[in-house]
Amino acid sequence: MLSFKEIISVTLILFSVIDILGSTPVIIDLRKKNGHIQSGKATLAAGVLMILFLFVGDNLLGLFGIDVGSFAIAGSLVMFIIGLEMILGRNFFKNDASAAGTSSIVPIAFPLIAGAGTLTTIISIRAEYSEWNILIGIVVNLGFVYLVLKSTNWLERKIGPAGLGVLQKVFGIILLSIAIKLFKDNIVNI
Repeated sequence: MLSFKEIISVTLILFSVIDILGSTPVIIDLRKKNGHIQSGKATLAAGVLMILFLFVGDNLLGLFGIDVGSFAIAGSLVMFIIGLEMILGRNFFKNDASAAGTSSIVPIAFPLIAGAGTLTTIISIRAEYSEWNILIGIVVNLGFVYLVLKSTNWLERKIGPAGLGVLQKVFGIILLSIAIKLFKDNIVNI
């Protein structure tokens, strides 16, 4: 049953977990390295992952013999490496000329937007909220994600190179912290 209160709750929970505004420096950096980021493609890929996990997440992971904790740990490791890139200014992910355009999917759609935290949150909140309300919350968040992805050029101009450098280091540390927390919370459960 549709509930406005549940939709708002789910939307806010997912908004805080996705943290697209906090990922803006990462996205701008990836755009600089790889060229154009396809906002629609990244948003669609993230949406498919989130909706897939809403309806069959537990079963999908179980099919491969993976528990939610192990999935979260794997996602945290990728997030950790991205955070290191931001802080150290080194490239750990190599650009593959034959894979042009895939930066919209990895690491933007996964793990930045629909990462381990987002996907495990979707699986977890299914116990408390109606699937339809969660679905609407996902769609609202995807609309916001698309707007932010489309606005990265404008945001970069407004922030400037010096501001972007500072934000990149700060959000790199935050991303490292989130990755470590995700790792720590899930390593205990394995």
